[in-house]
Amino acid sequence: MADLKKRATLARYEQRAAVLKAMGHPTRLFIVDQLALGERCVCELQEMIGADLSTVSKHLAQLRNAGLVADEKRGTQVFYRLRVPCIMNFFGCVEAVMRTDAQEKLEALQ
Repeated sequence: MADLKKRATLARYEQRAAVLKAMGHPTRLFIVDQLALGERCVCELQEMIGADLSTVSKHLAQLRNAGLVADEKRGTQVFYRLRVPCIMNFFGCVEAVMRTDAQEKLEALQ
């Protein structure tokens, strides 16, 4: 029984790491921020990012595979939306870490 619990715990950590890894690129962070404002078609995201369709699609696939975004095909266009908008709460925490770190570094220089 203990081995089963250990494997379940490990699987949970691996899933967490997959979500964090999916967000571990500036372009994907930008995409998540944009989708927090509402759904977007791939063409809109491509224009905003300024990259080719293949690159944007790969970023979106990583976010989708991690469970962060959902897609819906409408005619010839594919639209994306956040599956779990609460991910934006995580960004607030990241910003707090950044502020705290900057403040501590500033204080160390004084």
